[in-house]
Amino acid sequence: MIKLGVSGACGKMGKRIIDLARTDKDFKLVCAIEHKDHPQIGSFIGDVMIETGLDSLRYCDCLIEFTSPLATVEHLDYLVKFRKPAVIGTTGLNEGEEKRVKEAAKYIPIVFSPNMSVGVNLIFKIVRIASKILKNYKVYIEEAHHIHKKDAPSGTAKKIAQIVKEEGFIVDSKDIKSIREDEIVGDHRVIFDSELDRIEIFHSAKTRDIFAQGALLAAKWVVDKKPGLYSMDDVIQI
Repeated sequence: MIKLGVSGACGKMGKRIIDLARTDKDFKLVCAIEHKDHPQIGSFIGDVMIETGLDSLRYCDCLIEFTSPLATVEHLDYLVKFRKPAVIGTTGLNEGEEKRVKEAAKYIPIVFSPNMSVGVNLIFKIVRIASKILKNYKVYIEEAHHIHKKDAPSGTAKKIAQIVKEEGFIVDSKDIKSIREDEIVGDHRVIFDSELDRIEIFHSAKTRDIFAQGALLAAKWVVDKKPGLYSMDDVIQI
């Protein structure tokens, strides 16, 4: 059984991760972390108290992290100190913060991905294949999320842009359209456009459970791995 820690335990993603983990015989929740000003600090999820202290990370086998870049970087020091694996789905990290993740991965195994969905990671693969073939096309990227999402473009859209750039396309920021509207879970569209035709690759998340399920799958995979920086490609091997 995997002793699981969840950071951002009272957030939308944290709640779904915990709910699904509590129905999975492979997990036991042992650590629930929130920021110090959260009103639910001191309350309980089952027999686990929601807390702000990080020393409790010593009791978990893996931490799943969906928080802010600042919190994620702060937690890395404790994860390294206690030699605990991590699954990091936090987006919006700058270059320096991503460097900190890479540095920590020298000491602990980390699955780091802008999107934990198996379906979206399949989209990454399809986009790369398309980018190798459709060389005379123009690429446009569109993403839509709920109004509460702070970073734009999304981490997933940035990853898609990175993929097509690696295959020789020029993608400017103006080629990524970001929409923040209502309670959209997450939509991503990649358009390959030419004078002859238009090809669209589209993924729409219906619920946050696809990200939560992916994160739990990654947690099961990473617990016995050697230190290193891993992606969802490694987890699902597509």
